[in-house]
Amino acid sequence: MVEFELLNKITQTPGAPGFEQPIRALLTDLLQAYVDHLEVDAMGNLIVLKKGSSDKKLMLTAHMDEIAFIVQHIDDEGFIKFLPLGGFDPKTLTAQRVIIHGQDDTMGVMGSKPIHMMSSDDRSKAPALKDYYIDTGLPREEVVQRVHIGDPITREREMIRMGKCFNAKSLDNRISVYVLVELMKRLSSKLPDHQVYGVFTVQEEVGRRGAQIAANYIAPDFAINIDTTIAYDVPGAQAHEVVTRLGAGVAIKLFDSSVIPDVRMVRFLKSVAQQHNIRWQAELMTGGGSDTASVQRAGNGTIAGAISIPTRHLHQVTEMVHEDDVDAAIDLLDKAILELTKHSFDFK
Repeated sequence: MVEFELLNKITQTPGAPGFEQPIRALLTDLLQAYVDHLEVDAMGNLIVLKKGSSDKKLMLTAHMDEIAFIVQHIDDEGFIKFLPLGGFDPKTLTAQRVIIHGQDDTMGVMGSKPIHMMSSDDRSKAPALKDYYIDTGLPREEVVQRVHIGDPITREREMIRMGKCFNAKSLDNRISVYVLVELMKRLSSKLPDHQVYGVFTVQEEVGRRGAQIAANYIAPDFAINIDTTIAYDVPGAQAHEVVTRLGAGVAIKLFDSSVIPDVRMVRFLKSVAQQHNIRWQAELMTGGGSDTASVQRAGNGTIAGAISIPTRHLHQVTEMVHEDDVDAAIDLLDKAILELTKHSFDFK
């Protein structure tokens, strides 16, 4: 069962790409009692280790950054222009609150041209990022004392429970961060057959940068990435567009636009799920990528695969995941770690 308060704390702690210190500090506090070693590399990845009985290395990754913004300009009236850190659908910014992490945290709202002032042509056009600005409600002299060019900006939205679902901002990828935290806690009382590295990576949303550095450093034999994926099980979706469904189980990645996971790892994950009656579904995502690609190609390469948490309304402040899928993800990883060395990874 998902622990609401812990997941809420993880989703609400800021961590824009390149500015992950707050979420990294939280995770350090949460994990230091459960692991044998903890370090932060030069890129900012948080690397934790649960020692095993052999020299074989398994690397588990979950990116801890969230899509966000960076302050670009403060105009003469104190309104703030910004640049995106990650992929945004501009229409989702309308009427949203944000937090500017400057000298002090400063609340702001996304402003744009009022509908009353729009021409008929304006109303028919999709909004663009350049059409928005941030209004703090403060005079310029106070804004420039609190906010500086280059400060990160994150979105503001509380997490709520809706039946067996959780709805919040930044569940991409904080739900996977939660999964990896819970997994490392479970492992604390076990002796795996191999070294288990849990890596909370940085800057995934701007090009999967942190994972590449961490994978080159660790040089794992095996790797499993944990991320979200699209659950397009909503009105208007054609059958082939669904990708995954909420509540139908953890997704095992077969394909995305950045990677074809190693077929040996895919077969292994499927076999573990089937052996232990863990609900799973296949994931083939035609858009978007994940840290799996960077890890698979690091160094001399690794046997890399991925699992994903089905998520509706991805890259919005109303992302939604199902508790059963989260529990299935933790169970699958837990069983896979214990059975990894028993499995033959020969090509067949």
